[in-house]
Amino acid sequence: MLKDVLAQKGLSHREAEVAELVSKGLSNKEVAGQLFVTEKTVKFHLTNIYKKMAVKSRAQLIVWCVPHVDFVNNGQAPTTAANTGAASAQTITGASSQPAAISYSASGIIPGNNSGNNNGSI
Repeated sequence: MLKDVLAQKGLSHREAEVAELVSKGLSNKEVAGQLFVTEKTVKFHLTNIYKKMAVKSRAQLIVWCVPHVDFVNNGQAPTTAANTGAASAQTITGASSQPAAISYSASGIIPGNNSGNNNGSI
């Protein structure tokens, strides 16, 4: 699904593969290992991806791709403001026993509990 969306944005098949793996949290070295290329090649693809997608960083690329990535909910895209039209939060449990929430927004992923009582734990 993500590869199709990226192809519509003008990315090559290989650039779409790189973008998808980066969006799933892989490092350049891990992407290179999975695609059997060098890290330098991955960086070259990322430079082209950033230009074509009109993003300035890896973080912006990931935020753009999150609604389309197939790694949450057994193959279903995560519920976000981008694909539901409404703000939503997904609660996660971190190292502490107190859960924290992550809000997905057009400006990025914002950690915290969004209730104004943010104690800084994730």
